[in-house]
Amino acid sequence: MNLFELIKTRRSIRRFTDEPVSDEFINKVIEAGTWAPSGKNNQPWKFAIIKDRNLKAQVAELTHYSKCVLSANVLIAVFLDNSLSYDKIKDAQAIGSCLQNMLLTIHDQGLGAVWLGEILKNGDNVRKLVNGPEDLELMAVIALGHPASESSPSTRKSLNQTIIFRQ
Repeated sequence: MNLFELIKTRRSIRRFTDEPVSDEFINKVIEAGTWAPSGKNNQPWKFAIIKDRNLKAQVAELTHYSKCVLSANVLIAVFLDNSLSYDKIKDAQAIGSCLQNMLLTIHDQGLGAVWLGEILKNGDNVRKLVNGPEDLELMAVIALGHPASESSPSTRKSLNQTIIFRQ
């Protein structure tokens, strides 16, 4: 599928089958994330891959979306490495680009994922669960796996509703 169709058809998937996700695929997803643009090419991201059931259960206790976390085959915690940061806003934008690359790669390969943000309120606890240094700040957790059901269609506001100026 072409890039524009890939962008338009990607959806947040919150229920997954038990089919495993290979380490090779996980590495590909993370590599896609690392090709995102970043200011001064500082590449401020770090990742924690969580596949262990017991560890996923501990992460699930830290979010309202525990069913999604427990259903996922893999969790990828995405951190901003503040020791590499030179501008917080630009680095947060880079992480957003990183996440989008990862989500599009997952969708392109026929798997599903959701970007969990509500868990940020417990970011320090997630960091501690993965033995991350204090310089790491949780930006998101991606729950991914093979979708348990088809995604539903979505809509977007029209361009007339979103473009505020053109000359």
